[in-house]
Amino acid sequence: MIHKVVFAPRASAHLAELFSLIATAASPEIAANYVEAILRQCESLRTFPMRGTRRDDILPGLRVIGYRRRVSIAFRITGEVVTILGAYYAGRNFDSDLEEG
Repeated sequence: MIHKVVFAPRASAHLAELFSLIATAASPEIAANYVEAILRQCESLRTFPMRGTRRDDILPGLRVIGYRRRVSIAFRITGEVVTILGAYYAGRNFDSDLEEG
């Protein structure tokens, strides 16, 4: 089954922030390439979403995968939809950001 990948507003904001950070530190081209690679990683969840580490202790159904040891991608699967909840860069704490409550 092919799943649909959607981005929560928080995840889109994270990627925009990451782009700005890298563009300022390096260049807009490097930033665009890096963010595009993260987007491809997220889109790869279309065909095999049941990967990553389950983190039900933070949020029921939460899964987390890493990208290049610098970004943690948090997502949930609901039916045929994979929702990207956030892209946490350089050890940014996703626990408190995603906890229900």
